[in-house]
Amino acid sequence: MAVTEGILRRQSARESAARTYARALPIVPVRARGLTIEGADGRRYLDCLSGAGTLALGHNHPVVLEAIRKVLDSGAPLHVLDLATPVKDAFITELFHTLPPGLADRARVQFCGPAGTDAVEAALKLVRAATGRSGILAFTGAYHGMTAGALAASGGACDVSVTRLPYPQDYRCPFGVGGERGAELAARWTESVLDDPKSGVRHPAGMILEPVQGEGGVIPAPDTWLRRMRQITAARSIPLIADEVQTGVGRTGAFWAVEHSGVTPDVMVLSKAIGGSLPLAVVVYRDDLDVWEPGAHAGTFRGNQLAMAAGTATLAYVRRHHLSERAATLGSRMLSQLRDLAGEFACIGDVRGRGLMMGMEMVAAGARAGGGSAGDSGSSGAADPGGDLAGDLVDVEVAGARQSMGGPRPAAPELAAAVQRECLRRGLIVELGGRHSSVVRLLPPLTITDEQASAVLDRLADAVESVASSHAPHDDPRQPQRRRRRQGDRAERAG
Repeated sequence: MAVTEGILRRQSARESAARTYARALPIVPVRARGLTIEGADGRRYLDCLSGAGTLALGHNHPVVLEAIRKVLDSGAPLHVLDLATPVKDAFITELFHTLPPGLADRARVQFCGPAGTDAVEAALKLVRAATGRSGILAFTGAYHGMTAGALAASGGACDVSVTRLPYPQDYRCPFGVGGERGAELAARWTESVLDDPKSGVRHPAGMILEPVQGEGGVIPAPDTWLRRMRQITAARSIPLIADEVQTGVGRTGAFWAVEHSGVTPDVMVLSKAIGGSLPLAVVVYRDDLDVWEPGAHAGTFRGNQLAMAAGTATLAYVRRHHLSERAATLGSRMLSQLRDLAGEFACIGDVRGRGLMMGMEMVAAGARAGGGSAGDSGSSGAADPGGDLAGDLVDVEVAGARQSMGGPRPAAPELAAAVQRECLRRGLIVELGGRHSSVVRLLPPLTITDEQASAVLDRLADAVESVASSHAPHDDPRQPQRRRRRQGDRAERAG
């Protein structure tokens, strides 16, 4: 413990005030394998942050370590700028094996600096050069990185060349309706902005979007809306950029998240998992956009041989072992269980996600329209020992019915932070995100087992119960019933 405290104290004294994860997760990792991290104090944690989605195969997967050792033992150069090497050739070949139909057979790849934000900058620069235009269409809630252009596209900085459009979602629909109607209104808004000569928006160089907004709160784009964006951009000769930095390599239940909708973008931005845990970022794009002059975009560390070897091993392992299909199946099961949990606790406003990219939005558990508390069935609120089944059925439906009962409650970032702290106490690492940092996020590795998934959900449920009990009325008669039900569920899973 003294070693841990000393390292954390020195970090606080010497590192930038901009550090983020270290504030919420005061641990000192010294060993890791798969889903598990061991701290310097000997405590073990289940890691559902996974390097912000970087670790598709978890920590120190054997195939990744073997690929790195092979390069190190071969005597090959580790730094080669953009020169051709067997390691790079193998990476590009494997990457092209995975690309969506319609892109791989006419694609070019640009190696950028080592981070996803570098690839975003390159993609914006590419479409501006290819079209001769400057404006960019982006979406509210987006996150594309921390450099100037990426921040502007993310809504983190003012840039008159970026036009922000509504991103459809059900729980907090910008038009107040959600569902297919909300997605249709969002698409019409986009068409209106582009076609109205008085909108003030000039014909743009490109549109950038995330198939699932990650930092924005784990919001999957509706497939029909994404297809509309493809139709809208294609009809107007606007290159479509898909930011797959966090959604790629099987995370959402398809190898690339755009494949859920059948959309083939003109440009894909890739990083995180493609490097197999090491820094690597690329832009893949249609060959007719490749108008750059030599040296028009460069980066000293774009030839990371160890990352390319680790990335090749990761891409091949995910593809050959069908881990995207595994993510779809297990993710659906985990989302179902999280929605059951939302039916028990009024402080969970919404559960959403795709594959093994999941989010649980925490909300204020106050009174809503009609006078009932967030978790009751709308009755007088008195205990009804004979009405457990009816109450349970109502509870399960609460999350889906909230919008029709007065709209979503205010976001509760303090509850989300409390859940994160309680998870850490129980040996579970989770991330926060969303507009108000009120979404508890799960990004487990694609190699997570069924038993590990159950352990993650059990610890998360315990954390939510602890936080909810400290914010809920003390006379809520259902809390003991919920605790007994979860204990029975765990016993059944264990048996």
